[in-house]
Amino acid sequence: MKSLLAFFSLIAGLGLLSLNAQTPQRTKPGSPAPKTGLPHPELRTDTTPVGEGKAPVLTSYADVLESVRPSVVSVFSSKIVRQRAPEVYRRMFGPLPDREQKLSGLGSGVIISSDGYILTNNHVVEEADELRVVLSDERELPAKLIGTDPKTDIAVIKIDATDLPFVTLTNSENLRVGDIVFAIGNPLGIGQTVTMGIVSATGRKNVNLLTDRAPDAYENFIQTDASINVGNSGGALIDAKGRLVGINSGIATNNRGNIGIGFAVPINLARGVLTSLIEHGTVIRGYMGVASNTLTPDVAEAFGLPRDTRGVVVTDLSPRDGPAAKAGVKREDIITGINGRPLTSRDDLRLQIAQLLPGTIVGVQLLRDGKPLTIEVTLGRLEDEAAAGELLPGVTVQPLTPEIRAELRIDNRVEGIVVTDVSQQSPYQGIFPAGSVIEQINRVPVVDAASARAAMRSGRNLALIQYRGVYRHLIFEVR
Repeated sequence: MKSLLAFFSLIAGLGLLSLNAQTPQRTKPGSPAPKTGLPHPELRTDTTPVGEGKAPVLTSYADVLESVRPSVVSVFSSKIVRQRAPEVYRRMFGPLPDREQKLSGLGSGVIISSDGYILTNNHVVEEADELRVVLSDERELPAKLIGTDPKTDIAVIKIDATDLPFVTLTNSENLRVGDIVFAIGNPLGIGQTVTMGIVSATGRKNVNLLTDRAPDAYENFIQTDASINVGNSGGALIDAKGRLVGINSGIATNNRGNIGIGFAVPINLARGVLTSLIEHGTVIRGYMGVASNTLTPDVAEAFGLPRDTRGVVVTDLSPRDGPAAKAGVKREDIITGINGRPLTSRDDLRLQIAQLLPGTIVGVQLLRDGKPLTIEVTLGRLEDEAAAGELLPGVTVQPLTPEIRAELRIDNRVEGIVVTDVSQQSPYQGIFPAGSVIEQINRVPVVDAASARAAMRSGRNLALIQYRGVYRHLIFEVR
């Protein structure tokens, strides 16, 4: 499996957004972040299931695609890279000027409003000095970057134009395996191309399209056998009614070509990212404050539950005064749903909460001692609270408190920060064990995440940790 995942690449594209097409949530008064002042695009939405109603046998989808194709554009990016002369030449000839090289990239995008907002991939526009968009009528216009979200590989750009053709969005949660879909983009730079396939799977996670680059990324892909190739990044995945269900993302391949395993980001996930980027210039995510593990059949049985019970086990409350702790969630609670929506894994919980805004009051369905219970939790803001305790990607730490010392049986003479959680996708998984205490980094004593980050440097670092009463030194890399 690992060898197969090693061949996964982003050559066709990666993409995401974040919409929550559920029952409207109650939100506490107050804005979670400053407004950017940017105008909101007028989005067109049709959420009826694609299979609703009876229709004659189709021999062509030309009429369905005719109104959609003009909304899919080509996105060209360029950046200047400065290359330093090799050390050997500088020793021989003295100081040499840096050489500048212009790198170009090609991707696709989807116009989602008549005033020029375009959805594409972060990696299509990443670090670009210049962006250009070529429309279906061959007009070429400069584009402005509105915002990016590397955790979903989504970006929003805008062109200065009006009365543009734009696509209709739908509810991607209505997708079923077997639904017909079309991938539209500019593969290999040959021009706009439409390929047809079906939905092969939904809710694909842990395929390492994003987590290889960002361990705390959000993966929840639509899998399709519609051909996706280089240049399709940011292009449209369209249903049989001509509505946008996803953003063409990446492929699984062992030869850099399409082998029928393509991935797209659901438009439900993408839309929330779009809205947040336009309103705030960044993505605002909800935060509950729990560390958890997916409930396995063996663990369920150990808790006295049926082996087929699905959910996540709360292993810790981090921080101890976070939203979940304040609401009364406890360790060893088994969370089975959020707002009535069932959970099947730790990734499900993380994804559902991240799609909600800070201040949202959510109903958390859980089992405590085998008995069902619902607790209302007011979400905090991920960027403010969780990130403050993240020492490294996927590694969460907390200052030592009397409660933590008692719980983990840590001697009062031990000082430092305790590792409370290590994400399964973190590159530091297996380096820093959960429950270990970091006393020093590069021989500098640390007392919280901020002081630990200040002691770190790019490249190799030395940490002194205490774990289960034993001290040892660890070497870790910071990129």
